[in-house]
Amino acid sequence: MTRRRTVLGIILALATVLAAALLASVLGTVFFAITVAYLLLPLRRRLTDRGFSDRWASATATLGGFVGTVAVLSPLLVVLLLRFESLIALVRLLPNQFSVDLFGVTYTSTLAEAEAFAVRALRALATDAARAAPTLLVKLTLFAFLVYGLLYHERAAKRAVFAVVPPAYRDVARAFDDRARETLFAIYVLQAATAVGTFLVALPVFVLFGYQFPVTLATVSAVLQFVPILGPSLVLAGLAAFHLAVGDPTRAALVFLVGGFLIAWLPDVLIRPRLATETADLPGTLYFVGFVGGLLTLGPVGIIAGPLAVALLVEAAELFSADLNGIPVAED
Repeated sequence: MTRRRTVLGIILALATVLAAALLASVLGTVFFAITVAYLLLPLRRRLTDRGFSDRWASATATLGGFVGTVAVLSPLLVVLLLRFESLIALVRLLPNQFSVDLFGVTYTSTLAEAEAFAVRALRALATDAARAAPTLLVKLTLFAFLVYGLLYHERAAKRAVFAVVPPAYRDVARAFDDRARETLFAIYVLQAATAVGTFLVALPVFVLFGYQFPVTLATVSAVLQFVPILGPSLVLAGLAAFHLAVGDPTRAALVFLVGGFLIAWLPDVLIRPRLATETADLPGTLYFVGFVGGLLTLGPVGIIAGPLAVALLVEAAELFSADLNGIPVAED
């Protein structure tokens, strides 16, 4: 029996490697679908408890996840396509030279090359987005089918996963399960809620500051809430730098300080504490390391995979420390 299980385990590992090699172009989509389905399981269970059939509960939860995913991914693309010419016009408003007086010495920098580079980068980004649209549509369709399938076959999937875990280690598997769920909640739900709050706060702020495209700026600020620590500060720093470049330091200071308080800081204070009990116990610095490391290593999928890997590493360290000290793993 032991020999048979060893052979079957080797076959499973080889099949997994072969499938990963053949399906490399959609692995990111598969990973996102698994994480979203994992997060939608409580919703699917609630719908089932309310009398929905397994099929309709899974379909409803999938629709909610699909709509939420599109709502998160689409704003930057829409802003880029609708405001492309306006972005180029804004870049061309920058002066050819930028001078700074420091300790009686004037430093002058030429911005012509930076302006040309920015315009080329915007054009390339718009072209790449247009070319990627058909592929994105196919991947979104695959995403929806995968999420539905995982939700509909939840019990079979759970049995299959726990079947390969020895009984003595299933408490460890449940601990990892809890940590993964909390981390995904923090990445998806908490960040999305904070992004909505950021948009609602940022829109009137940008209107009061007199910007021509307040909805665009508020949308970009909201989406950037998914970038840990930096977030909407990137937009405010860019606006402040622009005002400095055109010789308006007072407006630059107001945008950065007032906007930083209202847009970058206030939504975190108002929203995050209310959802804190459902989030992963992961320090912001480690979350940022996972975000940046995952993004640089894996690309867009690393935004989720990086923090999740760091969270599981922290959980493993805590379990190891507890075992060394004779502390039992808490049971749900």
